[in-house]
Amino acid sequence: MVSNPEKWVKDFAKAGASLFCFHIEASQDPGKLIDEIRSHGMKVGVAVKPKTSIDVIFPLGHKIDMCLVMTVEPGFGGQKFMEDCVPKVKALRERFPELDIEVDGGLCLETIDQASKAGANVIVAGTSIFKAENPKEVISTFRNKVNTEQAKYSKSVE
Repeated sequence: MVSNPEKWVKDFAKAGASLFCFHIEASQDPGKLIDEIRSHGMKVGVAVKPKTSIDVIFPLGHKIDMCLVMTVEPGFGGQKFMEDCVPKVKALRERFPELDIEVDGGLCLETIDQASKAGANVIVAGTSIFKAENPKEVISTFRNKVNTEQAKYSKSVE
């Protein structure tokens, strides 16, 4: 999370970034920032901190490619997954079936089911992978659980 994300768009585009994700809480005018990101040829991601209502995303959902639902407070690894953030994922998936929904924070073998069943299709995991005895197995399990839930969801939308 950075302050004044607007000032970084040109630098990220110039460096070759394909997606620019910013925290909704850090922008004074998210709609204008989204337009600026698009004007530089990048996809748009918007992150939401745990205490921020997901309702702030609803008016922007049709303009973004990805929403990152933080399931811990941003800043450091190893925090416990905040289950009360899961309904945000579900609400996004119901309103925006094609949106990439990313979940970041506290994801492990004990919490992946909650995130994937709610509709998350992009998973960020640090501690649970890097401290695992078999990181490849953890990654494979995460991937399989997300893909299984996404397949179920895709069938129900059709």
